[in-house]
Amino acid sequence: MAASFLLLPTLVLFPALMTFSASSDLFTMTIPNRVCIALVLGYFALAVAVGLPLTAVAIDLSCGLVVLVLTFALFSQGWIGGGDAKLAAATALWLGWALILDYGLLASVLGGVLTLALILSRKAPLPAWAARLDWVARLHHPESGVPYGIALAAAGLALYPQTQIWRAAAGI
Repeated sequence: MAASFLLLPTLVLFPALMTFSASSDLFTMTIPNRVCIALVLGYFALAVAVGLPLTAVAIDLSCGLVVLVLTFALFSQGWIGGGDAKLAAATALWLGWALILDYGLLASVLGGVLTLALILSRKAPLPAWAARLDWVARLHHPESGVPYGIALAAAGLALYPQTQIWRAAAGI
């Protein structure tokens, strides 16, 4: 009964926060700090609720912290945004060391596809109706960045069913 009770929050929390972060990045080129904080707090709440051993939580935490240090080094060089750095670290907490390489690879591939799509679309003229939408005009501008949070969120969502929290809540 406890596993079925925990299945709903497990199915909803991480996917909802990742979807929100991707859409926020698409429309505003920002990922709110409160989303990353909610991901971290949500991880700890669900880890306790599903009964993850303290050692497993500590190992996942170490993964999140290492990714935070790495991504903030990238941020300090201007290679990624601060929201992307925080989102990657919060996602790494949920995925842990077992999935972090898959996450990095998948996020890189998806981010590359997204970047190429934006570069190609920026070469074509923007239809008048689309130019009236601020977020579309911003994305189309050649000096604008890439909302990489979309790739980070999509990669996290793709791997989420393989996480310890998902498997524990599902009784696997």
